Amino acid sequence: MEPVRIMPCLDMKDGRVFKGVNFVGLRDVGDPVENARFYQAEGADELAMLDIAATLENRKTRLEWVTGVAAAISIPLTVGGGIGSLEDIRMTLEAGAAKVSMNSAAVKDPSLVTAAARAFGSARITVAVDARRNPAMPSGFELVVSGGTKPVGKDAVAWARECECLGAGVLLPTSMDGDGTLAGYDLEFTRAIADAVTVPVVASGGAGTLEHFYEGVTRGGARILLAASVFHYRTFRVREVKEYLRGRGIPVVGGGAADPAGPGAA
Repeated sequence: MEPVRIMPCLDMKDGRVFKGVNFVGLRDVGDPVENARFYQAEGADELAMLDIAATLENRKTRLEWVTGVAAAISIPLTVGGGIGSLEDIRMTLEAGAAKVSMNSAAVKDPSLVTAAARAFGSARITVAVDARRNPAMPSGFELVVSGGTKPVGKDAVAWARECECLGAGVLLPTSMDGDGTLAGYDLEFTRAIADAVTVPVVASGGAGTLEHFYEGVTRGGARILLAASVFHYRTFRVREVKEYLRGRGIPVVGGGAADPAGPGAA
């Protein structure tokens, strides 16, 4: 098995890191640069930074946020939110991102995924697939956009398969039903997408226990494990997650340095 990667996520709004439940009820959880440095010191393999209000506010990602965070770390940074053109992607990568994540823009214009993969390489293009349960869809999951506020009327798993064909190098599925709940990844949704594609799939939304991370790999089929709340609130440290997975026979990347405290730590 290829080693699993751990990816803390910084949900950005007004220059700060926020976290909510089911995409709403946001709480300020700190400065993005401080959090980024802390998670790298903790042994995180990658970092995600999502501008959660960009699409709703009809604006681009704040490049100054990208520049600040990218300058503070050496691990790969994936940036999403408000990215809607090849120029947006170019500017985001030039600001220091290793990868970009698209959602609403890709749904609106699927050819953008292909053009981006050709221009910058598939490995740098992630498509985020946000969904909610809908029994009317063949897979039982309906694609949603605009921060989870707008249902698309399209099957989310079929869309994930299409994205791989278009050239996406990574898929990041998030179930609205599980986001921020700490009740566990939506394993049915994650697995459905992992079984439908061959590119790496990121488990996202709802991790609350160490067992949930294990299940994200063994039952969800994910190769990258994203989490926010449990890391922001210091429920678990990145190194604890890695040690737990390693102890249960799951290979993980590297170790996990132990910085005794961090931003917001008690």
